[in-house]
Amino acid sequence: MKVSFSNSIENVEWSRMKEIYHSVGWENHNEEKIKKVFQSSNVVAIAYDEDNIAGFGRALSDGVFNAAIYDVVIDEKYQNKGIGQQIIEKLLAQLNGISCVHLVSTAGNEEFYRKAGFRKMKTGMARYLKPALEEEYLE
Repeated sequence: MKVSFSNSIENVEWSRMKEIYHSVGWENHNEEKIKKVFQSSNVVAIAYDEDNIAGFGRALSDGVFNAAIYDVVIDEKYQNKGIGQQIIEKLLAQLNGISCVHLVSTAGNEEFYRKAGFRKMKTGMARYLKPALEEEYLE
């Protein structure tokens, strides 16, 4: 397997992106929403196994002080092969010089992000519209 990376969403197969989200249990992501969030993100990393998307990640940034990484998602059959760490590296390379890069980990994946150099915040706060997400992520 030879993995290559792109930081462009040009010619992305949105149905494949949806398959990957669904492969990890994120069922609320339809093609329209996926396309919108990626078009609204100014930093993207997509991993390809030849022409097949294996995983991806995205970030939003003001270009100076702050950025936030979202949706680092690897298709189940490509997990535990280092692709996720490489996606984080590609995102961080594009965010080079940004003072603070935030992210919210899905429950159970905190160690993955620790390996990439992220640490738990003392003052991080959030609000969620859905009670189930509040229960999962908020104290």
